Amino acid sequence: MAETVPRGGLDAQGYFEREGSLARVPRAFKPVVAAARDRVADLFGARMHSAYLYGSIPRGTARVGRSDLDLLVVLREEPTEADRADARALDEALDEEFAQIDGAGTLLDSRARLLSELERYDGGWFVACLCTPLLGEDLAEYLPRYRPDTLLARETNGDLGLLLPRWRERIAGADDSEAARRPLVRFMSRHLVRTGFTLVMPRWGGWTSDLREMAEAFGTYYPARVEQMRRAAVLGYEPVGDAGVLRSYVDDLGPWLAGEYARVHGVKAPRPGGPG
Repeated sequence: MAETVPRGGLDAQGYFEREGSLARVPRAFKPVVAAARDRVADLFGARMHSAYLYGSIPRGTARVGRSDLDLLVVLREEPTEADRADARALDEALDEEFAQIDGAGTLLDSRARLLSELERYDGGWFVACLCTPLLGEDLAEYLPRYRPDTLLARETNGDLGLLLPRWRERIAGADDSEAARRPLVRFMSRHLVRTGFTLVMPRWGGWTSDLREMAEAFGTYYPARVEQMRRAAVLGYEPVGDAGVLRSYVDDLGPWLAGEYARVHGVKAPRPGGPG
């Protein structure tokens, strides 16, 4: 009997391989990463357990002037509002100083939460499989190996239906300008494409972080919706501030995808304070 060869992103046993490494950071982005590493260490000091890169920069696919810098900082205690304000100031300073990046985003979380049973197949998987260690002890040492199964699908993106009301509020509260809508289009486009991909991930049997590949994998199983997903993938990389795009996300593609996701995988376990 022929042996099944896993798709990309998995090892020979069908487990996730960690994507990204510091060795893959493109030369143009190395000064940005070095500055980020030094500044998060200075900013959070002994309160910081570890820090990670994720996204296109550690994958080696970042584009100068187009890609953003994505950081995760894990604290020894729960982040405070002051911590979040400091992280936003850090992001703004990095974005202003380095023309190589188009924005920066620093996520804050705690060691205890990421290692909790509730987060094992969401935040834990994210750290172990999609994050590249930058500083401190690697939490992946305390986490299991992961497969692209329905449990992972449910716990990563099975809360879209709960997120949509918040998205509508964000759209309604945004300034009526192309510049204000553009980051919303990028964020929501990426989220929808990734959700569409994880919907089919157990059947597709692999992993990719490329939005266009995600859209094509989705289209294998949902051809009637593939053009919408392809368009969202394009806008995830090259967003435009089109109000009609945002309306289509929260009135059509989003509700359909949330319903289909719940039907196939169920709904994500409730989190304190609601969906993230």
